[in-house]
Amino acid sequence: MSKIKILWVDDEIDLLKPHILFLQNKGYEIVAVTSGNDAIEEVEKEYFNIIFLDEKMPGLSGLETLLIIKKKRPLLPVVMVTKSEDEFVMDDAIGSQISDYLIKPVNPNQLWLTVKKHVENRRLVSEKISSLYQQDFRELSMMLNDVRDFEGWKAVYKEIIRWELELQKTRDENMKEILLNQKSEANALFFKFIQSRYQSWIKDAETAPLMSNKLLLRKVLPLTGKGIPVYFIVIDNFRYDQWKSIESLILEHYNLVEDDLYCSILPTATNYARNSIFSGLMPLDIEKTYPDKWLFDEEKGSRNAYEDELMEDYLKRLRKPISFSYEKITTLDAGRKLAENIQNLTGDLKIIIYNFIDLLSHVRTEMEVIKELAEDETAYRSLTRSWFSHSPLFEIIRKVAETECYLVISTDHGSIRVKKPSKVIGDKNTTTNLRYKQGKNLNFDPKEVFFVKNPVDIMIPQPALSSSFIFAKEDFYFIYPNNYNYFVNFFNNTFQHGGVSMQEMLIPVITCKSKKAL
Repeated sequence: MSKIKILWVDDEIDLLKPHILFLQNKGYEIVAVTSGNDAIEEVEKEYFNIIFLDEKMPGLSGLETLLIIKKKRPLLPVVMVTKSEDEFVMDDAIGSQISDYLIKPVNPNQLWLTVKKHVENRRLVSEKISSLYQQDFRELSMMLNDVRDFEGWKAVYKEIIRWELELQKTRDENMKEILLNQKSEANALFFKFIQSRYQSWIKDAETAPLMSNKLLLRKVLPLTGKGIPVYFIVIDNFRYDQWKSIESLILEHYNLVEDDLYCSILPTATNYARNSIFSGLMPLDIEKTYPDKWLFDEEKGSRNAYEDELMEDYLKRLRKPISFSYEKITTLDAGRKLAENIQNLTGDLKIIIYNFIDLLSHVRTEMEVIKELAEDETAYRSLTRSWFSHSPLFEIIRKVAETECYLVISTDHGSIRVKKPSKVIGDKNTTTNLRYKQGKNLNFDPKEVFFVKNPVDIMIPQPALSSSFIFAKEDFYFIYPNNYNYFVNFFNNTFQHGGVSMQEMLIPVITCKSKKAL
């Protein structure tokens, strides 16, 4: 590893020899000059990691030198060293993009810590994070072995995501690989948990965790009637790690009330889960109650065309006189128009469906350039944050924050990056989803699926009496034998949904209050 190189600019540099010797003994290379002009010459011919720059020098002042250096090396950290504590001097220096400032007389340890802070920070943070994860590895393993209920799985998943986000700040590929293995182990155990509990949850709602059909009742409707509007934003196909990637942007404008997870129903697909959210019903009950509003997977037409009507009927059944407005955004232009007219939304509850993440995952499957931009979870999160920070949705959220309001952000399901193909054989009417299949006489590997012979047992409608369901476990994806190798390569490493995994089923429901409301 090459030595860290420091340029020290001070017209009284001879008085600083003890400090220079101290830093040299710490392994740093020091180049010392006595004027701003000399400093500029050095910056033009050599690479430095950091500059200590005296504020008051004959000829070019420290601030004048700083401005010239920043034009030539805008990313080079410059620390202003000054005798003056005058506020205007500090304001000028900060406005000129110094990285830090020190007040003379400085001691050697101050200098040493400043170098570490601005030059070695990334390495030190990386080493510390890796060390902490090593210490926490055993505790996380014990959590996995001891988890017995849904609350336990929420805690495990949050901890895994916390470490995933922490380790992405490091270059320690070994630790990342270890966490990836822990995550895979967790998904295998989570699959067994769902396989053993899901049907009993459906039969006995008292034992069930919060699921799609109760989301509005438990998390959104109780916020109404408090004298301030409630905005309920559903971002289609939105994972918990994606929420954490945009959280800091939201919390510039809001105070966090609750960061929670709920359980998506199966299949973890929009036509099932989102209809369930807005009707307060399981899919089988929707199909029975509203046969004209339910389409089976392979039928043509929109499967989510009646969410507002389902919501209206839901509130009538609950006998809750809550007025609401409903907007579904599927295009950029529609998002921009809503952002321009957000103040015109009426009702105690303002519902906004924003469909971008789901579109992104489908486009990523079909376009090589998007695959390269979002090749893994870290890149997928980064792409999500980049989109969100420039989106009409963020503009809407910022505008809404200018008034007193509650903001609830949630989703209908998540997605998982699939890596393992699983062969399935079915008739021509078998559904095409890669993470779940519905059909007659399905042929599959029972070790790779959650098999439900009678879909009615988990409150899913049957298009035919003999049709059954299979849900992919962990990161498997279903492929037909025809053109097997082509489709394996085409879909491998893409983000899919519909099956059983933490990423698809443990999904965010975030409650915030605008800072204006305090």
